[in-house]
Amino acid sequence: MTIRVMSSGRGYEYLLKSVAAGDGDRSMGTPLTRYYTESGCPPGTWLGTGLASLDTGQGPALAAGDTVTEEHLARLLGEGVHPVTGAKLGSAYPRLQPPRERIAARVARLDAALTGTQRDAAIERIREEEVAKKPRTAVAGFDLTFSPPKSLSAVWGVADAGTQSLIAQAHHAAMRDTLAMLEDRVAATRVGHGGIARMPVVGIIATAFDHYDSRAADPQLHTHVVVSNKVQGVDGRWRTLDSRTLHRAVVALSASYNAFLTDHTTRLLGVSWVPVDRGKDRNTGWEIDGVPAALVAEFSRRTTGGMGVEGIEQVKDRLIAEYTAEHGHAPSARTIARLRQQATLETRPDKELHSLAELTTEWRERATAVLGEDAPTWAEQLLAQGSTQARLRADDVGLEQVEDIATVVLMEVGNRRATWGRLNLHAEAMRQLMGVRFVTTGDRTAVLDQIVQRAEGASLRLTPEYDRAVPDHYASLDGSNRFQPADQISYSSQDILDAETRLLGHAAAEGAPSLSARLVARHASRKIRGVRLEPDQAIAITAIARSGLTLDLLVGPAGAGKTTALRALHRAWTAAHGKESVIGLAPSAVAAEVLGESLDVRAENTAKFLYEHRKGRWNLQPGQLVLVDEASLAGTLALDRITAHAAEVGAKVVLIGDWAQLSAVETGGAFGMLTRHRRGVPELTDVRRFAHEWEKTASLALRHGKTSVLKT
Repeated sequence: MTIRVMSSGRGYEYLLKSVAAGDGDRSMGTPLTRYYTESGCPPGTWLGTGLASLDTGQGPALAAGDTVTEEHLARLLGEGVHPVTGAKLGSAYPRLQPPRERIAARVARLDAALTGTQRDAAIERIREEEVAKKPRTAVAGFDLTFSPPKSLSAVWGVADAGTQSLIAQAHHAAMRDTLAMLEDRVAATRVGHGGIARMPVVGIIATAFDHYDSRAADPQLHTHVVVSNKVQGVDGRWRTLDSRTLHRAVVALSASYNAFLTDHTTRLLGVSWVPVDRGKDRNTGWEIDGVPAALVAEFSRRTTGGMGVEGIEQVKDRLIAEYTAEHGHAPSARTIARLRQQATLETRPDKELHSLAELTTEWRERATAVLGEDAPTWAEQLLAQGSTQARLRADDVGLEQVEDIATVVLMEVGNRRATWGRLNLHAEAMRQLMGVRFVTTGDRTAVLDQIVQRAEGASLRLTPEYDRAVPDHYASLDGSNRFQPADQISYSSQDILDAETRLLGHAAAEGAPSLSARLVARHASRKIRGVRLEPDQAIAITAIARSGLTLDLLVGPAGAGKTTALRALHRAWTAAHGKESVIGLAPSAVAAEVLGESLDVRAENTAKFLYEHRKGRWNLQPGQLVLVDEASLAGTLALDRITAHAAEVGAKVVLIGDWAQLSAVETGGAFGMLTRHRRGVPELTDVRRFAHEWEKTASLALRHGKTSVLKT
């Protein structure tokens, strides 16, 4: 499940463009009805318990399952009013100033003493700043897109009508379970000064639009659920949805949908699910057992590319390479997710409308060519095998099993972040339960809650207890309250706090190998690949080489010349301790490869090094220098284990990075903590990247009389 913010106005129209223009029964449960041969998809339907809040006093204005009309969307999403009557639903959407008005307002506030060229320059600067700003519009709703794994869509695309109906039924059931969880645990509004308190709502008002295919015309059964930003609080007043909490819950809700879907498909179709490695940038996926990877690839042109068009993964890899080249380091996991979203938008072709009959015929032909047998027959035989996996009830999962899973959940969450909350534990618990089939959604949810409760109890609470009197109707049964909801309480672990304490100790402890001032000065004064060190670079590597600290730091933004400085440090260190005395580590394989090639040293990602070290196959040696690049993206526990090992054998660790980079591949934050606690950290402050290219550009421009390119 993914989320996309929908703006007010005409932002809803893209949903209507794919709706089939015809009448008749368009239920996805009966795929051979009239719309089956029409170009387009079924019209949208209403859903959500919040529909009751639209009651006009003469019975519900709308009921779940009612057809959504263009007029409905124009009122609710376009204007923010009642979809049937047009009555106000609380405050109108705010009118946001266009660039022209913002420019006029800022110009009017300019100092009257500014005259002539000064005033003209100030106005031009204001105009450029305002025009460059992203256009702002009010938020009308949130498009939650529910998409099953590709293997399920592949089976759906080639199966007979009855099987298609069952698959759609399972998908819709998992979607409804997820929305029920959203309404029960996430949906709320904010009240009080600055939205200080969270208030429950009657429910959400949403519309659902089913789609059949991807923009590459591959089978992709998915549903756009547009949740209105208008909600009615339990006090009867209309406000906006607490979108911040909704965004935080997306990962947990997505993991829940995936888990619910496995239960429903197993019960209705008898399929089995198996884990699939989706690459280093993504969590483990789950696909239907028996669906060939070749068929999944055939129906993934939108992702992998084909027919002469770049796919999402290809564009994502290109964007990652461009990011690495521009910033001098590999992107964090959060940045990679953003780049993948950008790749999705860049590769999005225009939507072409086809009838489900046309699509099914084409899909069966393509699948038959890949499978080497009739596709519908293959699908029938696949489903006939059935699943032998037992389906459990909540009582079948014992306390010891719950504790074991909670331990794994905490370990996995702690490997990714230094602090976490209930939603993080929820998402990971759902992932850990993916291999288990449950009889009902209630059984799965009950076990989930037990695991999360155990994990919270084993965590170290960081958020102080709310110490003020709270009215009874503002308190919850779980001990939280509307001023401090349970999903906003932060946790950590004693292991992480202990690791941070040890890292601080190593950053102050001397006794590690060091170099003489004469040796460092001799190598720092030489040119490196035609470039001589700047004073701040020479000072930084001299301080590191001579400090004797077990754990040292080199701080600098991208382009500050860290690599050049490290080449000089590498040359001096190997002169004293031997050719193999410097090794490189980084939190990602890409960053490690870049580091290794830049310094011509053995380099590996931190996870691989720690794994080999635990197996006794890779141990540090006395006198070695360990350069950990992208340390601002490295996990606290990983840095602690590496540094502790270095201290034991008499090696030295240098963490390199930009502490201001907030995202992290793992637990993160330790590099920033170390730079804040230590005075006089070796730091590079002058950004030198592109300086040589600029000099060449300036020279060419002056030679050709093009002085305009030199203006900044």
